[in-house]
Amino acid sequence: ENSITTLLAHLHAGFPYQWRIIIVNNGSTDGTESVARTLCHRHSAVHLISGAGRGRGRALRHAWTSSPADAVCYMDVDLSTGLEALAPLAEAILEAGYDTSTGSRLLAGAQTDRSFRRESISRIYNWIVRLVFRTRIKDSQCGFKAISRRTINQVLPHVKDQSWFFDTELLILAQSMGLRVKEIPVTWREDPDTRVKIIP
Repeated sequence: ENSITTLLAHLHAGFPYQWRIIIVNNGSTDGTESVARTLCHRHSAVHLISGAGRGRGRALRHAWTSSPADAVCYMDVDLSTGLEALAPLAEAILEAGYDTSTGSRLLAGAQTDRSFRRESISRIYNWIVRLVFRTRIKDSQCGFKAISRRTINQVLPHVKDQSWFFDTELLILAQSMGLRVKEIPVTWREDPDTRVKIIP
């Protein structure tokens, strides 16, 4: 609830595009759906999608393909990424002609506050992705991305992973297809309550 309230306040304060917020609940057992339904009743700009299937990829695919928007984006619900990067994320798609835009914790100008362990894992993971796939993307796993309608139609049908690697695969495929990808440095703070299980 606090995250959605914070996001609503930020958007109402002068976000330059028409918008709506979609909460995608795909199998949580912590009361998320109940809180989301309450928020939907309170705020006409907040919507809920449930039952998209487990996995971040399935949730995003379901929400994005059912949206009529010119650009769709997502952020992790803990708002680890600073919201000041949201307008540049959308602007890259809607005005600058990029097909995909993504937050980066590894570009010059980014500010991160996270443990040595998480920082090390992230850097090693992104180094492996760049080495194996010959991609120029510095940070493929930041939970702060936007894509165009063209990317939804042209790239999304080819993404196979439905879970944690969904957005990495999306970026790799977009770049390999010649689509334009914009990285934006972000401020990022680690959430100690993360549900990501690194080893699995």
